[in-house]
Amino acid sequence: MLKQTEAVIFDLDGTLMDSMWMWTDIDIEFLSRYSQAPPPDLSVAIEGMGFTETAQYFKDRFSLPLSVEEIKQQWNRMAFWKYANEVPLKAGAEDFLRYLKRQGIPTAIASSNSQDLIRASLANNHVEEFFNRIVTSCEVARGKPSPDVYLYASEALGVPPDKCLVFEDVPMGILAGKSAGMRVCAMEDDFSAKRKPQIRQLADYYIRSYDEVLDGTYEIL
Repeated sequence: MLKQTEAVIFDLDGTLMDSMWMWTDIDIEFLSRYSQAPPPDLSVAIEGMGFTETAQYFKDRFSLPLSVEEIKQQWNRMAFWKYANEVPLKAGAEDFLRYLKRQGIPTAIASSNSQDLIRASLANNHVEEFFNRIVTSCEVARGKPSPDVYLYASEALGVPPDKCLVFEDVPMGILAGKSAGMRVCAMEDDFSAKRKPQIRQLADYYIRSYDEVLDGTYEIL
């Protein structure tokens, strides 16, 4: 998998961090403030959207009496403590990051989340030093599945897209990486378990732990 790889780019939630579990609760709590509840299709509808795009979607769909910035501020406040204290790395991630650093392979995060929450989770897990760049979908024109954020990360690292390896956990993210001309490894996550057949069809590789990358037991799809 790592042959001819000159840079590695990670999605954050569900891929590098085990964090998807908390967003369902946040959606329920947030919408309850406005006497509403998350519809069954919400997680799929917003998949891949950037933080700002998602806030705009919530404002429009749920007719919220808030600005987009106010929605984002509420979400950051609601999630920050968990990202700064409770959200753990995926299994084997730290060892893999240390390996990449020893090999001189630059890394980036390309996430739909906010910079504040990304940096809080990296600091909590003591892995900030392993990333050369952190970019978000709010910094580009379009969120995932458009390739913009991955192309931006590739440019920021100074590595051509076809030399980049992406790690993702959901179909829209995998499509973004593939549309950018990169190889994509899918990370198993409980949150997206029902969509596993689609994920396996789209990705180039599949893992349940980053240990599988290092010991060569990953699946080639």
